[in-house]
Amino acid sequence: MIKTNKEKVVMISVQGKVANPMKRGGQHMVDSEGVPFLLPGTGGITYNVKVGDRAFGWAGDHVEPGVSTILNEEKRYDPPTRGYNFYACIGNEAVIVTGDAKGKKGVVTGHHGGIEHVLIDFPDDALKKMTLDDKILIKGYGQGFRLLGYPDIYVYNLDPRLFFKMGITENKKKGVIRVPVACIIPGMLMGSGVGSTSLGTGDYDIMTTDKGLIKKLGLEKLRFGDFVAIKDHDNIFGRSYRKGAITIGIVIHSDCKLAGHGPGVTTLLAASTPLIEPVIKRTANLADILKVGRRRRKKT
Repeated sequence: MIKTNKEKVVMISVQGKVANPMKRGGQHMVDSEGVPFLLPGTGGITYNVKVGDRAFGWAGDHVEPGVSTILNEEKRYDPPTRGYNFYACIGNEAVIVTGDAKGKKGVVTGHHGGIEHVLIDFPDDALKKMTLDDKILIKGYGQGFRLLGYPDIYVYNLDPRLFFKMGITENKKKGVIRVPVACIIPGMLMGSGVGSTSLGTGDYDIMTTDKGLIKKLGLEKLRFGDFVAIKDHDNIFGRSYRKGAITIGIVIHSDCKLAGHGPGVTTLLAASTPLIEPVIKRTANLADILKVGRRRRKKT
């Protein structure tokens, strides 16, 4: 088993609320081909889009699966709101603490930068009872997590308990870890968010303007919750191109029509050198591993 500092990682509660759906100005936007569009986007309780679903093909833009949450919409970029985003890690337990769905549990599935949302998957019986006034408590656990035998691999935004369920193994002879991923993304496709240093609170986008290349690489099959490898991208102290670097992330929002945008990826593991070896596995998805989203078992 890979040795870690999981026993030293601090668990801290943070509490947010359901984020209202946003539509800046209500006017049309223009896609990468110069065509205007007017579609649903971020926020709210999204009933029919879940982790495990395809990230492409929706009549929407930057669609967030499940429940979008935030601490304070009027102070979106203030330290307390950023703290809510930072402490909530992928795989953390979330509990509804108000309203008719009080007590129902869910799982954190992503951070969406810019809008500063934390995305959470809840079962359908909770979604039916939730309102936009409901509050959610998250047991923030993961920031500060390290792999003791691999000091040059950095971990962000990942619940240690999820790490040990992802099927990650060691190749001690090579001195690398092997991580199952749904696909490998060329670094040249990474767009909006490149250059950002907000590794602990946001995401960055896979550019999808070149539809032919996206199809050739099979990226149109990407699902919300897919674990992916990004080649030649360094996510240690900021998002940038570096030959030989590798980043492991998770797909958190849908495809987008704007130039430079596409499905969003939250950073989980990063190395400036090839210390992480991606292994293709189509079931390398949060829904498949934790049995959430489309993989939640129906109560009988």
